[in-house]
Order: sequence, then C-alpha cells, then structure tokens
Amino acid sequence: MLLSTFKIRNFFVFNTLKLMRNVSAQPNAASTETKKPDTLKSLSVSEYRNVYVEFLPDPTVEFRNPIREKLERFDMLARRENVDIPEFYVGSILAVTYSDPHSLGKTNRFVGICIKREGCGLRAKFLLRNVIDQQGVEVLYEMYDPSIIKVEVLRLEKRLDDELLYLRDSLPEYSTFDSNMEMEILPEGTPIPINTLKVKLKPKPWLERWERKNLRGVESIDVPDYVLEKAKKVATPWEKHDLMKQYMKTIPEEEQITIFNEIQPQLQQLELTRKKLKRKRSFIKPVKLG
Repeated sequence: MLLSTFKIRNFFVFNTLKLMRNVSAQPNAASTETKKPDTLKSLSVSEYRNVYVEFLPDPTVEFRNPIREKLERFDMLARRENVDIPEFYVGSILAVTYSDPHSLGKTNRFVGICIKREGCGLRAKFLLRNVIDQQGVEVLYEMYDPSIIKVEVLRLEKRLDDELLYLRDSLPEYSTFDSNMEMEILPEGTPIPINTLKVKLKPKPWLERWERKNLRGVESIDVPDYVLEKAKKVATPWEKHDLMKQYMKTIPEEEQITIFNEIQPQLQQLELTRKKLKRKRSFIKPVKLG
C-alpha cells in the first residue's frame, strides 16, 4: 500500500515538473500575447460605434447574454454579405425595397426620412416617414428582415436630435419626399453633413408634450406660460451630470474593442465592396459625339 502511494506521488511530481519546464521554455509566446496592441485603436472605436450601432449589445444588464450576442453578430455579418446595409443616421433619407406578395411586381419600394433607430443585434429597427397624398405614412423595418431586398441612402445626413418623432406634429412639408428622388453621392472622405434645419410645429393638440423635451431641431414652441412652468417642475437637468447613469447606459470601450476586433475583417471587406460600388455609380460614361 505504501509502495503504490509512493509511485502515485512520484508520478504527479514528474508530470508537474514536465509541465513547468514546457511553460518556461515558451516565454516569447506569452509576452507577445500580452503586448499585442488593439487593432481598432488606430481606427477610432467611436466611428465603428456610430456606423454599426446594432453590433453593440444591449446596455441593460438584464437583457445581456454573451453567447446569444456572439451568435447574432455572425448572423448579422452573413446577412450583410447578401444585402448591402449602408451607413445611415437619423435624418437620412432612405429607399427600402422589400418583397411584397400582394403587390403587382411582388416587390415594393418606400422612400422616407429615418426618424428613429432602436434595438440591437437582430432586433435592430428603423422607422421611415413620408407624406403621400397629404397623409403621413410610416413604415417600421427590421434591419435584418429577410424580406428586405435593398436599402439605398438617397441623402446621407444627420439632424440635431437623436429622434425626429416630432415630425408627426410638424408641417407636412418637412416630411414630404419624392418617391423618384435621385441618390446624392458624397465625395469619398467627406464628413457626414449635419442638417441644422429647425422645423415648425403645428398648433396643439400634439401627440406628445414636446415642450418637456430638450429639442434642438424645433423652432420656439408657442405655449402658454403655465404650460412652461409645469415643464420646468418635471424637468431633470441634473441627469446629464449623473456619471453613474451614463455609465449604465453605455458599453465600456474595452468591451467595444473586443467585439469589433472579432468582426473587423468582415466589416473591412464589406466596406471595400461598398466603395467599389460607389465609384461605379459616381462614374458617368461619356457619350460618343457625332
């Protein structure tokens, strides 16, 4: 019994020394792994965060699931390889072509201004608005819906506010766009233009109490003084200084770098393909004279 115990102990000691010898023989591998720089630091994580918003997970902790989020990112990349989803923001004018079994050509196309973006992962959505025959029409699209055939950015720009839901209570001229609108192509390297237009709201009643929101893209709201006093009572201006609340609503930059490092090669390939198509569209074939 003592002999067998001695043999077992020597066996474990021998294997432990062998493992330590193998680890000490490879110091360069560990050092290179720790000194490996983040590949996205030179590309500015903020640019990726603004362009590919839906790739970041939900900041609400209760809705977080790392395994599901990673699988969803692979599905999103596979979808982008088949359908080009260009860069756009709230305020950009888009044209979405989607399959419709009830239409004559089995497809339908809607042109409108993006007034809202929400959701993350495969649940990312965007809302388009247009006024057709003096009637406001809104269509909510799921960004990775298989029925979407094409997404075109007719005018790439930003607005002063993160949401443009107040266009529902504004004059129709701010939400009216021609369905045959041609695409406006920006030169490569041009910064995203910011439209500083301030819309004028229609008289009350409104769908929401816009005087209680800090809207920068709206002209001065004409409401009675007692309405403004009520708005001041429920205002929370100190929240912009609440660092903890801002931290809970954001994803740490270290986690963003890890996420975008996983999908950076595919995103770069998609960007190259998009740039090639953009150059083809911007090239005008000369007309032969005579």
